[in-house]
Amino acid sequence: MSSLSRSSWQAAVSVVLTIAALVKLPIFADGAANPLSTVALIVIVILTLTGAFAALLLQQRAAVAAILFVTAHAGAWLLLSNLSGNEGQARAPFFLLIAANWLLAWACVTQLSALRPESREIAVALRLLIPAIFGAWVLILWEAATRGFGVPFVLLPPPSAIGARIVNSMPVLAADVQQTIFKAVLFGYVVGSASGFAIAILADRVDFLRRGLLPIGNFVSALPIIGVAPIMVMWFGFDWHSKAAVVVIMTFFPMLVNTVAGLGTAGHMERDLMRTYASDYWQTLLKLRLPAAMPFIFNALKINSTLALIGAIVAEFFGTPIVGMGFRISTEVGRMNVDMVWAEIFVAALAGSLSYGLIALVERSVTFWHPSNRN
Repeated sequence: MSSLSRSSWQAAVSVVLTIAALVKLPIFADGAANPLSTVALIVIVILTLTGAFAALLLQQRAAVAAILFVTAHAGAWLLLSNLSGNEGQARAPFFLLIAANWLLAWACVTQLSALRPESREIAVALRLLIPAIFGAWVLILWEAATRGFGVPFVLLPPPSAIGARIVNSMPVLAADVQQTIFKAVLFGYVVGSASGFAIAILADRVDFLRRGLLPIGNFVSALPIIGVAPIMVMWFGFDWHSKAAVVVIMTFFPMLVNTVAGLGTAGHMERDLMRTYASDYWQTLLKLRLPAAMPFIFNALKINSTLALIGAIVAEFFGTPIVGMGFRISTEVGRMNVDMVWAEIFVAALAGSLSYGLIALVERSVTFWHPSNRN
């Protein structure tokens, strides 16, 4: 049996689930507002079986992946589109068909992961497409579970409701992003990381500072945000300055500790070589030790990109003007507007992911020599 056939067990299970769904019809409970039409059911079954048998019989990976992609997502879309008005009315066949299409998407990702394209552009597209499919199916299963089982809205709203809230609340979300991210987070991140880097260079140069600062850094980094944030609000006021101060505290010491550790990674042979060239401290630092420390520095920058966002949002719980992501989350929870809370969470997660990805791209260009970045 070929490796392609062995990797298509998902398709075989998908066929079994589809047959089981047909045995246990109907899709929705009796008295559903919009019962699934026979034509729609036939189309869904044909799509599912087409994808499954393509995975089982065809040998061309790219063609199989394309067929699986179309059939899995088309079948899932038809199923979800018929949920409108039938929340909580889905029966076992609905979930069996959703599971069958999910297995086809799993098989699609398996085929895409096995492709080895020669074109760099296609390889980059695959690296983006595979996690996109995975993320899309997290949302599809979330939507099917919440609406199919009729989960109360206040417990967990479906992604469609969160998306609608995002679209309808763009001005509010934009104002919150400007207050929290473009003011508090950005300023605190730059100041905290830059000052931590500068003090790390100074501590590396002066031995007693290194011995004294690092234990203090470990102590301060363990301070809880909920204890620091109210103090910063009393010191710097209710506007974004107090949140930026919290971000500075949270980002300073990770940069300090990582930079000091990175500066010590340069080997003795390399340092001896620099001394044979009559290099002074600053020449050795700029040409040897800082380049060797770059993986540690970028590691601190990536850690700080998420810590800064968390710190600013939590700090806004303890006093802020009537704008900001943390203020919006705490206020809307009290009003039971859970979809708005999830919209803010989505925006915060998106901002954190984009900042992390941007730093990772810069890291790859700067530390191209590092073994982790070699193909």
